[in-house]
Amino acid sequence: MNDTLLQRITHNPDICHGKPCIRGLRYPVELILELLSSGMKTEEILADYDDLEYEDILAVLLFAARLSQVKSIHRIAL
Repeated sequence: MNDTLLQRITHNPDICHGKPCIRGLRYPVELILELLSSGMKTEEILADYDDLEYEDILAVLLFAARLSQVKSIHRIAL
């Protein structure tokens, strides 16, 4: 299931400057995360964006969870 969900997150240099997006649509992962963190409910997001599906929201959350699983963060510049 997780691999299937993650397949919904795509990267294309010609779409949203290569940012991770949902299914090649112009909805960057960061947009959905910002909406969720602002307090919007999944149902509200799905109502506002007709071409999104519930599994897309789950994919965004899984993608973010995977990104947060880094072992350590190193400063590369001051």
